Amino acid sequence: MAAKDAFRVLIAGGGVAALEATLALRALAEERVQIQLIAPETEFWYRPLAVLEPFGLGRVHALELADLAHACGVGFDLASLAEVDPGAGRARTAAGAEYEYDALVIACGALPREALPGAFTFRGPADTDAYRRLVDELASDGPSQLVFAVPGGTGWALPLYELALLTAQFFDNRGAQEIEVALVTHEAVPLALLGPEASGAVGELLAKRRISVHTGRYAVAINGARLHFAPHGSIAADRVVAMPRLEGPAISGLPHDRDGFIPTDMSGRVVGVGDVYAAGDATAFPVKQGGLAAQQADAVAEAIAAWAGAPVAPQPFRPIIRGLLLTGGAPTFVRAEIAGGAGAPSVAATEPLWWPPSKIVGRYLAPFLAEHAGAILSPPTDLGALRVERELEPV
Repeated sequence: MAAKDAFRVLIAGGGVAALEATLALRALAEERVQIQLIAPETEFWYRPLAVLEPFGLGRVHALELADLAHACGVGFDLASLAEVDPGAGRARTAAGAEYEYDALVIACGALPREALPGAFTFRGPADTDAYRRLVDELASDGPSQLVFAVPGGTGWALPLYELALLTAQFFDNRGAQEIEVALVTHEAVPLALLGPEASGAVGELLAKRRISVHTGRYAVAINGARLHFAPHGSIAADRVVAMPRLEGPAISGLPHDRDGFIPTDMSGRVVGVGDVYAAGDATAFPVKQGGLAAQQADAVAEAIAAWAGAPVAPQPFRPIIRGLLLTGGAPTFVRAEIAGGAGAPSVAATEPLWWPPSKIVGRYLAPFLAEHAGAILSPPTDLGALRVERELEPV
């Protein structure tokens, strides 16, 4: 157990950023810190595998946060952070409970909201059963047009591409080739964020699955059986599947932008608040992705560990995208990095680029889950995937 005078760290959240920060702090600061984890849910969900569930190709693992916290040697309470008083070093929950802290880590994620009225919004595990019913219905009804729409402002669209590819393969397997599948995105090319090599590979996969792609289009409305774009244009759409719009937590007492996201520096310190940090989807960093959340959490943990007296040289958050695109095709690793503002050539390879080869790449979280939780963190070996890695410019 930590000493009574140990540096008190309160971590609010039960997702990737919260658990990565917890594990990193325990490893780096050891008994110098006393860690308390609070979260509004009892379970940690391995959400990236949700796209597999409608097709019977995998399942989302739910792990008890209390068990994970016990394995980490930290405290856990079921509570939702509502308000922070930085001057007093005190956090208050929605139920009125108060926690004192020396350092506070906000890792409570973002809230999924409907982005396109009339579309089926795929948020993750909560929608897998309903989505399975939707595709079964389409496969039975005969010719129709199914459109996947990436809303404007979405920085990480990979899950919707996965869903489109897996759905098209599902229709082929059911002999429902008369269903036309299309994808609409505001991007200039498919998954442009991942670099030219990965983007080209994704484009080839979409073409192979006979998915028509409409780039540079902003889906804004569904009227009758058509999906309309801004500023003009439309396509036939009997059903539309869209990603959600994310909304920040807008925690009382902390700065946030108009969408509720918390501004931080590259060490994760909340702007203008010295003892409060944030990591993951709750922050104003525009790309919301599990691997990036883990990298933010590592930067936060290093800064706090050094503050608590650990022999650590903190490194700032340097975002590198590592993605694993579930496609149903042959597995391929792709890396595309950006350094100094100049694009480096993308590289495709058959060897794993990280280990364990999980969907969420966290320095501490991925091996911890593989060792302690017994969770299947990667897709079935016969499913196939396209693995990608890309370094981003900090913003």
